[in-house]
Amino acid sequence: MNIKYNVTTKPQQKPQDESNLGFGKIFTDHMFIINYNPQDGWHNGRIEPLGDLCLHPASPVFHYAQEIFEGAKAYRRPDGQIQTFRLEENCRRMNRSAIRAAMPPLDEDFQYEAIHRLIDLDRDWVPHSEGTSLYLRPTMIADGKSLGANSATEFIYFVICAPSGAYYAGGMKPVRIRIEERYARAVKGGMGSAKTGGNYTASFKATKEAQDAGFDQVLWLDGRTQTCVEEVGAMNMFFVLDGKVVTADLGDTILPGITRKSVIHLAKAKGYTVEERKIPLEELLEAHANGKLQEAFGSGTAAVISPVGELNYDGKPYIINNNEIGPVTMDFYNTLTNIQFAKAEDPYNWTDIVKEYER
Repeated sequence: MNIKYNVTTKPQQKPQDESNLGFGKIFTDHMFIINYNPQDGWHNGRIEPLGDLCLHPASPVFHYAQEIFEGAKAYRRPDGQIQTFRLEENCRRMNRSAIRAAMPPLDEDFQYEAIHRLIDLDRDWVPHSEGTSLYLRPTMIADGKSLGANSATEFIYFVICAPSGAYYAGGMKPVRIRIEERYARAVKGGMGSAKTGGNYTASFKATKEAQDAGFDQVLWLDGRTQTCVEEVGAMNMFFVLDGKVVTADLGDTILPGITRKSVIHLAKAKGYTVEERKIPLEELLEAHANGKLQEAFGSGTAAVISPVGELNYDGKPYIINNNEIGPVTMDFYNTLTNIQFAKAEDPYNWTDIVKEYER
């Protein structure tokens, strides 16, 4: 498939103060978009000025939430070039989500090239300041004109980009997390392993209640028995238990995080024993009582690594590592961010420089 270019004649003014970028509030000049229907398949791929989508009120995305998305970043290197981090993994996961959501996959190599071409065109939007990045949001939505309760037959895939500020602009600090006892994010057989908006909507009420109570996020228990810990907020969860790096095993209730996959790879390379398994809450609390719960952290695209200083269950606080960032947590954060920003060698070939494309 060819990609057509329609370059804007009215570029926006780029932010001068990169300390106030925030997250997902400012967008670049262009977007990538491509359409699908049964007759033509995926067709009419183009990069065009950022603009509103025109959707019929009966579009199935509004009524049945048939949509999926991804989250990735592009980084400015010290030499001024731009690079992405494991973007091919995002393209693969997009297709896995599409299959689960009864949506048509889009060739992974084509996704990758389309995103790189978009970054190349808007490369001047990639911020320069320490810790900043260009956030990438590929999205696929159902389209058409039908209220029938079944999968749509028309779809739109698009990518938008947002220059984003440093996640830890005020310095990295451990967060307080409440273990959720009532609500469930996902259940066996459901959509928990797909990156779809409904999973996030399912988390909003519990998260708001936790934040209103002074916590930063919630740690989800399994939806069936509520006895094993799973994800935290929009991140995968890791524990350092008696020197071992432990995380919940993947199934259809946990998103297979790309940062999670990277942490596991790094942990093994650094000589840690890694366990991917069910983690009973009872075991976790007992490990805390015995001094074997040494560190806890979340992993995800936005924060990369988020240290946890407190778990709270049934109103009781469980303080981890004296509410300080642990050495294992800090090591993973430094290793990953140094690779992402090209401040250290990338021995795993996780990064790719965005080349300049002809158009």
